[in-house]
Amino acid sequence: MLYVIIGENAPGSQEKRLEVLSQHLVHLRALENHGRLILAGSCPAIDSPDPGPAGYAAGLTVAEFDSLDAARAWAVADPYATAGVWSNITVRPFRRAFAA
Repeated sequence: MLYVIIGENAPGSQEKRLEVLSQHLVHLRALENHGRLILAGSCPAIDSPDPGPAGYAAGLTVAEFDSLDAARAWAVADPYATAGVWSNITVRPFRRAFAA
């Protein structure tokens, strides 16, 4: 089953986000290495591909997990979650309508 994970960035977390970015990418890469990652990326805080000092508002991941609990466990173990970059995490089942 697919799940969508949205991690909303805490206000003022841009510096911490940059500090743990490489660890966050390793966490995502593990999903990719197991063929479970569908899509991952950041949501700029402004309408720009390079938001500069405005930073990012959230991150989005769509991946395959065995259960909702497994997806939640993965999300709360993400370095962005453990370091406090994400102030809120939403995990929901996801049903793809169209393949990319």
